[in-house]
Amino acid sequence: MIIHLIDGTYELFRHFYGLRRFTKDKDRPFGAVVGVLNTVLQMIEEGATHLGVATDHVIESFRNELWSGYKTGEGIEPALLAQFHPLEDALAAMGVAVWPMIELEADDALASAAQIAAADSRVQKVCIWTPDKDLAQCVRGDRVVQVDRRSKAIRNAEAVRSKFGVAPALIPDYLALVGDSADGYPGIAGIGPKGAASLITRYGRIEDFPPPILGERVELALLFKKLATLRVDAPLFGNIDELRWHGPRDAFPAYCAKMDNSGLVARTQKASAAFS
Repeated sequence: MIIHLIDGTYELFRHFYGLRRFTKDKDRPFGAVVGVLNTVLQMIEEGATHLGVATDHVIESFRNELWSGYKTGEGIEPALLAQFHPLEDALAAMGVAVWPMIELEADDALASAAQIAAADSRVQKVCIWTPDKDLAQCVRGDRVVQVDRRSKAIRNAEAVRSKFGVAPALIPDYLALVGDSADGYPGIAGIGPKGAASLITRYGRIEDFPPPILGERVELALLFKKLATLRVDAPLFGNIDELRWHGPRDAFPAYCAKMDNSGLVARTQKASAAFS
């Protein structure tokens, strides 16, 4: 079987701003939520049987205690932020496994879910649906891959190495050196993507760099590496059978009525019937 792990926060942002191109900035209260539901349902209609969605129930995480400049919810548009929790409720009503994260981030949930799923011999492949470069560290050969919905690219370990110049396991070292503006840490001044890849190729992990390479900046680099390293210990589920979709719950029609989208009800019922 194939396990599909979806970055719900990314999908919510994608649909929110994508919808604005057609609504001329007149935001629909549940427009992005409906967009994400449609995306997940389309995956089911196209054959996905086991899937889970990770979300950021709150933007802040334990990483904010490590670095004061780490990303927060500040600046997120209220119309978008107001759809975070409704998305979680609607996904659960649709019968999809959803993991709202508080102390950890959605990325940590995806990394944890990928590790749990990949350990099951019944799993042929784990697909992590997000373009976030952090998740490249979870890629393992052709078994755990990253799928970029925008570019339609599927990145296995070879593709990650081709894109970043380092193996998946060394992505945290790479990001520590080059920084990640989306997450709010700058990396090490004077070291760009090519320089970072070259240093890592030559020396390996930051911990193994000769002292003169980073000098006094090594502690800062190790802090950034800690920020970039995804946690894989979130106890999300005990068995991959918990990720199998069995159709919508009884509450789903009420959610669709609230979102003024009755078409989702018929589609989920039809998809559920095809599973039986």
